Amino acid sequence: MSAPVLLPPAWVEQVSGYPAEGGPTGADWLATVPRLVAEGLERWALTVDGEPRTGYTAIVVPVRRGVQRLVLKVTWPHPEATHEALALRTWAGEGAVRLVAALPSDGLLLLERLDADADLTPVWVDEACEVVGELLGRLHVPAPPQVLRLGTYLGPHLERMAQRPAVPRRVTQRTGGLARELLADDGPELLLHTDLHYENVLLRRDGSYVAIDPKPLAGHPGYDVFPLLHNRVDELGTGAALRWSVRHRVTLVAEAAGIDAEEARVWSLLRAGIEVSWTSTEGDPDRLSRAIALHKALDD
Repeated sequence: MSAPVLLPPAWVEQVSGYPAEGGPTGADWLATVPRLVAEGLERWALTVDGEPRTGYTAIVVPVRRGVQRLVLKVTWPHPEATHEALALRTWAGEGAVRLVAALPSDGLLLLERLDADADLTPVWVDEACEVVGELLGRLHVPAPPQVLRLGTYLGPHLERMAQRPAVPRRVTQRTGGLARELLADDGPELLLHTDLHYENVLLRRDGSYVAIDPKPLAGHPGYDVFPLLHNRVDELGTGAALRWSVRHRVTLVAEAAGIDAEEARVWSLLRAGIEVSWTSTEGDPDRLSRAIALHKALDD
């Protein structure tokens, strides 16, 4: 039997502050994590094979099953994680990490092991955008009916946005207008990753890149471009350079994914407005200013 997995103290402190989002608080969930890890190890006959890694909402434990090198992922229950297993099962390892087994009711996923130190952060940003675009082109398959539709997901966010005085009125109006226009269209309802940024792409042992950590929704593929604008922002520049860099990234990703570049821009503009709304609640004027600048760079 493997020794108990030790939870990193800094991660425990962070997660302890999470409020309930339709499930347990972060603190309540943390109290169950040792049991959940032990349950996964026993259920799938696993032995611990290294130190755990953590993300914002999950802990990932390297494990072995015979000669197989895998990871056991345990995720805090929250709405964005509801259909992660379903999305991974749908993709079946095509462009995304391969799901070996799952117990979604407990937030347990058994996954192929990737190189956790080989993401796209150090890769030249143009090349990284093309890699992500190619992955999106493979991931955008018809969405299973259980996956939440984009319009349903965005509705509450748009309502809250209109009630936040720190959001500039022009951003609220532009975002609301775009939502009415874009969400009224009977376009494709494809399976979206929604969080495919540079750190959510890792190398397989065969040298190919695959996506991890989806937050699945169903909707238009243009909605999936924005995470590459929201990350590595220090490389975007300011003023005219920011506008050029943002649109250059959109074009690179869209062309590699087979998405119309103009559609990718307007969907990214919609998401940028939602980002301004979220950022307005954080009490960080610099981040809010940056979010507004990104929105402006995407607008006509």
